[in-house]
Amino acid sequence: MPSRLPSSARLRRFLVVPVVLAGLALGGCAGGAAGDDAADPDALVVYNAQHEQLTEEWADAFTAETGIEVVLRNGDDSELANQLVQEGKASKADVFLTENSPAMSLVEDADLFAPVDESTLALVPEQFRPASGLWTGIAARSTVLVYNPELISESELPASLLDLADPEWKGKWGAAPAKADFQAIVSAVLATQGEDGARDWLDGMAENAVEYRNNIVTMKAVNAGEVPMGIIYHYYWFRDQDAAAEDSADTKLHYFGNQDPGAFVSISGGGVLKNAPHADEAQQFLAFIAGEQGQKILGEGYSFEYPVASDVAAKPELPPLSELDAPVIDPSTLNGPAVVELMTEAGLL
Repeated sequence: MPSRLPSSARLRRFLVVPVVLAGLALGGCAGGAAGDDAADPDALVVYNAQHEQLTEEWADAFTAETGIEVVLRNGDDSELANQLVQEGKASKADVFLTENSPAMSLVEDADLFAPVDESTLALVPEQFRPASGLWTGIAARSTVLVYNPELISESELPASLLDLADPEWKGKWGAAPAKADFQAIVSAVLATQGEDGARDWLDGMAENAVEYRNNIVTMKAVNAGEVPMGIIYHYYWFRDQDAAAEDSADTKLHYFGNQDPGAFVSISGGGVLKNAPHADEAQQFLAFIAGEQGQKILGEGYSFEYPVASDVAAKPELPPLSELDAPVIDPSTLNGPAVVELMTEAGLL
């Protein structure tokens, strides 16, 4: 562990439809997106902000088992969540999948989710789903500090994510504030430190952090020695290590633990829309993802994310979730809009 802790089914035509931005006319994604005419009118429509390759694997396996065609409309967390809120009851979406839970909370707060079937919820431990039962966790990822041991030793690393706001760390760490991944991490700071604490931390970040485009670019910068450290999610490093380690060979991972905000485990969510045209099939799809077969596709595939349901193990290279000592947060309480407001106020967005 790096740095300690570290049926006679009919064949479906698999269709991936680019998402129509929420600023367009309401009917855009519901009926006017390119390729809609090619889809079976009985197809399940999934608004997908999860990794496309993973969701395609889930959809392929689900169709092979059930014969139900799946149409994916791909976008990012906040884009698709805001589109669903704009579309409201007029949406033709059946299922919403995300990488991070604040987007799920946005849709939940708009009263757009149907309760998840109790049999599906029973597959997922309580810590990986909201208390409301209106959506469920389908995967998890851990916040980590990636660092370059040529520039900073393990003994010199900050004890907490919160320490990175201190002046001594100015110019010594990187992150990708514009991405939903990092904003989810900030939501954990808000949940654990309150609004004043989060505001202070973000002000320190605005002074100290070097901004990068995404997690991969942040990791590359640490690997190249541009900055000693960066905040990312764990799986980017493990994927690269599993390949040629081109972007991570000169780095290691540090896990904060101690229920620190820097040990935050972000839950990827899945939910069925209240007005889903294919509600029964949507519940089937969510149950499939949370079931043993769906979680094995996640746990054994390229993703390096953590399975969270059906007692499916993660890849052996990953430190067990139970050892990460993450802060205990109900994922439905993570406030994405408040985070965006605070980050904008700090000049980070």
